[in-house]
Amino acid sequence: MLKILVFLPVAGAALVALLPARGQRLWQAAMACAVAALGLALWLAAAFDPAGPAFQMVDSRAWNVRLGSSFALGVDGVSLAMVLLAALLSLVAVLVSRRMADGARLYFVLVLLLESAMFGVFTARDWSLFYVFWEATLLPLFFLIDRLGGPDRQRAALNFFLYTLGGSVFMLVALLFLYDAAPGHSFAMADMAAGGRGLPRDMQLLIFAGLFIGFGVKMPVFPLHGWLPLAHVEAPSPVSILLSGVLLKMGAYGLIRAAETLPDAFVAAQDGLVLLAFASLLYGGILAWRQQDLKAMVAYSSISHMGVVLLGIASLNPAGLTGAVLQMVAHGLGAGLLFLVVGLLYQRTHSRDLADYGALTGVAPRFAFFVAFGLLAASGLPGGAAFVAEVHALLGGYVRWGGWVVLLGVAMLVGAAWALRVVGRLCLPGPGRPLADMTKTESAAAGLLAACIVGLGVWPAPLIDLVAGSVGQVARLFGG
Repeated sequence: MLKILVFLPVAGAALVALLPARGQRLWQAAMACAVAALGLALWLAAAFDPAGPAFQMVDSRAWNVRLGSSFALGVDGVSLAMVLLAALLSLVAVLVSRRMADGARLYFVLVLLLESAMFGVFTARDWSLFYVFWEATLLPLFFLIDRLGGPDRQRAALNFFLYTLGGSVFMLVALLFLYDAAPGHSFAMADMAAGGRGLPRDMQLLIFAGLFIGFGVKMPVFPLHGWLPLAHVEAPSPVSILLSGVLLKMGAYGLIRAAETLPDAFVAAQDGLVLLAFASLLYGGILAWRQQDLKAMVAYSSISHMGVVLLGIASLNPAGLTGAVLQMVAHGLGAGLLFLVVGLLYQRTHSRDLADYGALTGVAPRFAFFVAFGLLAASGLPGGAAFVAEVHALLGGYVRWGGWVVLLGVAMLVGAAWALRVVGRLCLPGPGRPLADMTKTESAAAGLLAACIVGLGVWPAPLIDLVAGSVGQVARLFGG
């Protein structure tokens, strides 16, 4: 079933590429594939036993026996949560692209290929396969930005490609060192983890540095974030939903897998990681505050929110790791909603300048509601998924660093401050420019994300139970 999940979007991309029709039929074919992928992901979640083995539905076939690589797929609680997030946001990205006319065929083909590569990253149980899928996400994103993006799309696409490809080179070299240490020279994640844990701490730190650069660029972590704001601003808005909602989570997911492999290195680098988390929180929040471009604002806020994820991972205890995974899901939903609404505003006005908007409550109440909801949810308001995630991350940080975690809490407040500023500018009563409100289809897409945010904020137990076994297995390596 995991193979079907991974390659179902590829089949959908082939169907879209071969269809003689244009416009609505291409959209309908892409929607059918996205709905089927989400349905299959939900079926896998229903079949997953949180109390069972850590990895389930494992399917492994030898890929290159002499090299020790295999086409191995499997899911645990963390990877299954990411698969569900990728499937949901891919459906939303296709749903809001109904009116796309120019380049619709190329757009839907690339989005479906990107969905397949994301599924592959989160389900791979072999590092060589993981790397192949990791690199496979670059090409669809490059062409989505370069061919269908904004006025400065070529510079944004090249910037994104060079940053991420450069980080991947460091990751590949680190994986080759791990391969050499693995019993029997195997790329299987379990074998490389066994080999990595037996290495001296200095060697683990060297390998960890290579992996951290590769994963840190993708998250992104300050100061490896240079590609993110420009890519978000120039990418089509539905692509920004996937870029911020799912692609950034690949880096955090890779760090969690690296923690299983190099425990001594993570313990030695723990304090350095929390300093980077603090810098990301503060830097992203301050720059988001200073932006006038709405997409750049949400992009910089993503750096701050991913700092919460890094804080949770750095704590290396069950509460912090649970908070990191919850924040990955919460940020994916929240950032997806914000990029969706900002993109729809841009379609109508061809402006992303905050000064060009105001008093949405009177002229476009649906826009006003979802803008205010998305910003307040992103700021960690109680009742939203981000609140639960941040409480877990701060609790994990307090267990490890005690009262110093207050500084991290203050840095989080900076992120809340910029969100309240924008709510005040966009939603409070006053004179506003004429603006067509959100359609039923657009409201349905935004409402789906909003419902998930509230659902996880009010009743987070199913997601916590889903990831508890996997998080506990990682934490036990560090005495948690």
